[in-house]
Amino acid sequence: MNVEQIQQIAVIGSGAMGSQIAMVCALAGYSVYLQDTSRESLDKAKSSLEFHMKRRIDKGKLSAREVDEAFSRLNFVMSLEEAVRDTDFVIEAIVEKLEAKRELFAAVDRLAPAHAIIATNSSTIVSSKIADATNRPEQVCNMHFFNPVLVMELVEVVQGPHTSEQTAQTTVELTRRIHKTPILLTTEISGFVANRILGKLMDEALYLLENGIATAEEIDLACTKALNHPIGPFALIDLTGIDVHYLIRMQRYEETGDERAKPSSIVTEKYLKGELGRKTGKGFYTYS
Repeated sequence: MNVEQIQQIAVIGSGAMGSQIAMVCALAGYSVYLQDTSRESLDKAKSSLEFHMKRRIDKGKLSAREVDEAFSRLNFVMSLEEAVRDTDFVIEAIVEKLEAKRELFAAVDRLAPAHAIIATNSSTIVSSKIADATNRPEQVCNMHFFNPVLVMELVEVVQGPHTSEQTAQTTVELTRRIHKTPILLTTEISGFVANRILGKLMDEALYLLENGIATAEEIDLACTKALNHPIGPFALIDLTGIDVHYLIRMQRYEETGDERAKPSSIVTEKYLKGELGRKTGKGFYTYS
């Protein structure tokens, strides 16, 4: 399948990533189905998108007409079958748990048209661990967006050993059509490029914090004011979710058996307490 044939896109999972991926696709002119098993999550996603779009209208970045047209193309549904039965391209953005993704991909494979590409937004679970749950492994790949999707420009497309050249190139071209900048990796590696680099910075930031060398605030200031990063590592973990950080590190530990891959003690403590960052109002910082 080539990119010209893509008319309808399904995004599975209506969290911060999934909902913004859906809106980016709708703004680019595609008919989009955003699916989640929770009506509450879908309602929250819609409210969040309305807030973000209003801000863009107020700032003159988008017109009210552009936003209205995008929302008219965006469908919020609970039925997986409804979301994928006529789709051309599926983007999975659910929890970072391998078995959950495999179960979803198997279900999508049964319900979606034979030509549809199925991509995972995961930056940790490479698609070769999921593709054999389907009867179309050559049409499975990683398509990794960055949070917040409405702002961040890069998308990492990863062509696993099972992924066809056509699937990879169609995904790269779709990335451009939704006004993002793609890089294509032809070798699978957990974390891909950006997050492997970021992970080293995160590890050092957590080491400095846990050893009492500097506070979270001081480390974030060092990164923003000395390294000119737009956001510090602890503010970033709070934004993306301490649960996401924890589950990614646990997945990496389970894959490698390397104790150094485990989440840090302070991340584990906050995860177990339910202090997950912005989504819960408390993480490394407290939010109103």
